[in-house]
Amino acid sequence: MRLDSPFPLSVKDLASQKAAVIFTKSSCCMCHSIKTLFYDLGASPAIHEVDHDADMEWALRRLGCNPTIPAVFVGGKYIGSARDVISLHVDGSLKQKLIEARAIWF
Repeated sequence: MRLDSPFPLSVKDLASQKAAVIFTKSSCCMCHSIKTLFYDLGASPAIHEVDHDADMEWALRRLGCNPTIPAVFVGGKYIGSARDVISLHVDGSLKQKLIEARAIWF
């Protein structure tokens, strides 16, 4: 949330602030794995912890994120949860999506 705004940013606003954005929970082992994968690929995603934000988790669900956590956005677009991200990585398209979104440069 921006400190200078009386209203919290929406999921879409947060998802488009950086080339790669991950909504996580601190207790989620798959969230940790996805963050590590992004770091290993050279990306520095924005991380939004939703541990104590039921409204944010509900907003993710309304956008079609199921399961809601981790919710991964690249280039402002929802690319999926852990299973989807791992599938994209295995077939080689995750890296290409990160390059196209300018989250990585090689």
